[in-house]
Amino acid sequence: MSDALKLVRAQRAPAAIGPYSQAVVSGGWVFCSGQIPLDPASGEIIAGGAKEQTDRVLANLAAVLEEAGSSFALVVKTTVFLSSMSDFAAMNDVYARHFGDHRPARSTVEVSALPKGSLVEIECVARSGS
Repeated sequence: MSDALKLVRAQRAPAAIGPYSQAVVSGGWVFCSGQIPLDPASGEIIAGGAKEQTDRVLANLAAVLEEAGSSFALVVKTTVFLSSMSDFAAMNDVYARHFGDHRPARSTVEVSALPKGSLVEIECVARSGS
């Protein structure tokens, strides 16, 4: 592994469920893998609908960003994946609460399926605060 790349492993977020890192820090940037609504302790999808799942996804993403030396305030781009666009309003309400007045660029797409049957997955790119 090159000295220019730092692989991130946040204990307060679920471990990667495949051959990837939660995030990679390089050149002052943090590239976060998509987070799904896994409970970090059990590794299982949390109960609830799109609001509850989005809240867990963003809590997981916040933990990864913090471990990487960043935060939601430094996010420049997110990509939201929804298993149904009918969950957009519910996701958007929770997303707005987590990001506050900060408004990173965002794409939202409907996909045919997400890992472990989740309703939402979010990935992001952020500046490193360190």
